[in-house]
Amino acid sequence: MAKDGVKILENRVLSDQFYVLRRFTFERVERSGERVKQVREVYDRGNGAAILLYNRAAQTVILTRQFRMPTFVNGNPTGMLIECCAGLLDRDNEEEAIRRETEEETGYKIGAVEKVLEAYMSPGSVTEVLHLFVAEYTKEMKVSDGGGLEHECEDIEVLEIPYPRALEMVRTGEIKDGKTILLLYYAELNKLMIG
Repeated sequence: MAKDGVKILENRVLSDQFYVLRRFTFERVERSGERVKQVREVYDRGNGAAILLYNRAAQTVILTRQFRMPTFVNGNPTGMLIECCAGLLDRDNEEEAIRRETEEETGYKIGAVEKVLEAYMSPGSVTEVLHLFVAEYTKEMKVSDGGGLEHECEDIEVLEIPYPRALEMVRTGEIKDGKTILLLYYAELNKLMIG
């Protein structure tokens, strides 16, 4: 099947243990007009959503810390990563998914959310589109300790961090997660913490 100058010749599943890893052999027409054959592996884990919870009055944000194996095998000595709350959509729409993930991971039951961006985070190999949100939180929205779901082996530490400190943590490299950096810089550019 050819679509917009791309013809898939082979679509082979390499692994479907947790998510799906496929190897595509395809032809595509380059800008020069030449038709070339290429092979690429594509990892499909579904689409996701992430959120930055912020409290303008307290000048704080809610972030999480958890173990991420890919960072461990790529030089992060502890494997621990500070990031904003996030998760896969599963079968929910992005707003339902981010409300669900927020309560599971952080213990906050939030109301209104604002979608601010959509981004491919690693388009060279991963299909995922990440829907990025922001929402205000208050102490009154806290309904549990959060920490994630035990049956999913989640062990998530909830962090309430002063907003200026979170920005400094990006500058010092303490926060290296792309979605979190995008959302913190979105907050800064759009002056979310200025009332």
